Amino acid sequence: MRAGGSKSGGATIALDATYSLGPNLSGVGVYSREILFGLARAHPESRFLFCYRQHRFLRALTERRPPNASVALLTERRAPDADLFHGLNQRLNGARHRRSVTTFHDLFVISGDYSTPEFRARFTAQAREAAERSDLIIAVSAFTARQVEQLLKIEPSRIRVIHHGTHPPPPRPAIPRENIVLTVGAIQRRKNIVRLIEAFEHVPPRWKLVFAGSSGFDSAEAAQRAARSPRQPDIQFLGYVSGSELEALYQRASVFAFPSLDEGFGMPILDAMARGLPVLTSNASAMPEVAGDAALLVDPLSVESIADGLSRLTTDAALRDTLVQAGIKRAKRFTWENSVAETWRVYEELIAKG
Repeated sequence: MRAGGSKSGGATIALDATYSLGPNLSGVGVYSREILFGLARAHPESRFLFCYRQHRFLRALTERRPPNASVALLTERRAPDADLFHGLNQRLNGARHRRSVTTFHDLFVISGDYSTPEFRARFTAQAREAAERSDLIIAVSAFTARQVEQLLKIEPSRIRVIHHGTHPPPPRPAIPRENIVLTVGAIQRRKNIVRLIEAFEHVPPRWKLVFAGSSGFDSAEAAQRAARSPRQPDIQFLGYVSGSELEALYQRASVFAFPSLDEGFGMPILDAMARGLPVLTSNASAMPEVAGDAALLVDPLSVESIADGLSRLTTDAALRDTLVQAGIKRAKRFTWENSVAETWRVYEELIAKG
């Protein structure tokens, strides 16, 4: 640790900021940006190195950053000159760090059939190496922590659970809600799009099903199923939408559906709750942990279960109102400020060991 600091005060912290760049941020990108900028803002006494892999480094030089943060190139062989390195996306570079922390978001690539065999093999090797080399591991949910323990054989004493957060919605003029069932996320097999479409066919007429998200693994199957649906005119794929467009969708919709097959956390659940939408989500993986008793939980493998949940939410205004109030209250428990503070405590725990 640098002279003049106490515990982690005055320390130099390096973080892999590679995934924080770009207009179309994934969940990992959102997390990375919130942690990077939140830490720098909360700890002006410390110095932060925002490290970028080569393909993002030049772009990073043009980005605005906090006054106590500087840019560094992240290579496989050289460790940044820092007291601690934090890998924000379940991987570490090949260099030896003084102390290292890695955040694990999910391991569905290992546990499920949601990618190519080549990508699965590469992902598994990177995740296993990062887990073995990290002094401590941050898991974004208790579910992910159990996966790290079971799939990567890491002792629980090295794992700390720190949930994601959400922001309150920006102020907007109130508008009437429409008969829209909204779902947000990449159009891919893991998101259970085909079953959601089949379940939507049992929803009363005059409702629309709207997907906001870019195409992902096996998205063609979802598009083909929608084209064959008797409700095809009521199903819309918007592709990626901007932040302002997404906020408008949250404001217009009346129901939020997220019956995913596998999530390490499930940020859209909290985002929808914070924006006053009743949520239907899965009773599997991390989703019950995030939703608590503030959502309608369904079996994601059962079209009948999803259809029953959608039918209840689209016909029962009282149930929607109950879930809206519970969801707003639930979302307030998850803040990025808490995530940042708990992450800092992990740093303090390691640096205090000397």
